[in-house]
Amino acid sequence: MESNETIKGFYKRVGLQCIKTPGVGHFNVFSRENCSLITPYSRRDYYKISLIIGKGKLHYADKWIYVDQPALLFSNPVIPYSWEAENKDQKGFFCLFTDQFVHDGNRLGNLQDSQLFKIGGTPVFFINEEQQKTVADIFIKMMTEIQSDYLHKYDMLRAYLHLLIHETMKMHPAENFEPYQNASQKVASLFMELLERQFPIDSPERFLKLKSPVDYAENLSIHVNSLNRSVKEITGRTTSQQITSRIIQEANALLKHTDWNVSEIAYGLGFEEPAYFTNYFKKQTGMTPNAVRTSAV
Repeated sequence: MESNETIKGFYKRVGLQCIKTPGVGHFNVFSRENCSLITPYSRRDYYKISLIIGKGKLHYADKWIYVDQPALLFSNPVIPYSWEAENKDQKGFFCLFTDQFVHDGNRLGNLQDSQLFKIGGTPVFFINEEQQKTVADIFIKMMTEIQSDYLHKYDMLRAYLHLLIHETMKMHPAENFEPYQNASQKVASLFMELLERQFPIDSPERFLKLKSPVDYAENLSIHVNSLNRSVKEITGRTTSQQITSRIIQEANALLKHTDWNVSEIAYGLGFEEPAYFTNYFKKQTGMTPNAVRTSAV
């Protein structure tokens, strides 16, 4: 295949490349030839677009799909996924980027609301030979542009990224996802992984975004009743109890190991008013936040 030969030659010439914009947002582009065979569920801070050439299983949220032909994968930082390659014959590219990079400082909308990255959407597009060549050419131009000394190369990279997104929007997403047989175990595992991903709250400017079972169900693309049933079945505790326990654990850590005032901790943990946090904390622990802080001194 011509596009495969083009990609193979380009790998030899430039290999792996990575950049971060000095001004607005972040953008990185990589070759898939150096990827590990198994990519586990883990914390991800960037949006990702992958051109996958190679066979394997994509585990996405609470379902999976077998990839046996060239495909494009779109993933956002919220929904957990992992890749399990069938063999070492893996080619293609992937790029990582932030919402800020795409919009160049202009809040033109959230990527998670877009057709390709939205929660509940279908992230895989199987592509034909012509589409593969078009997509590969865009990635190759990205990697070439990174190495240039052009003053406005980041604008070029942003333009190529938009072109890649628009080319994909002409395509039809895959429909043959399969549910897991051990659905409760998988859902509970994904919930706990997503819960941990919200922490630590390491800056007063970084606040807790997912606070209720409904928030987590929406981000995992499942019904809240299914989430509650699975978490209770596997852990013996309700979804709300798991969330509360983790928030209290983080609150204790912030009270004992930071110099943030109680208001900053309250806002960081997603409470609109410090008084709400104080009442919540006392109800769960029997102590006020100030009492915990005093006892830690």
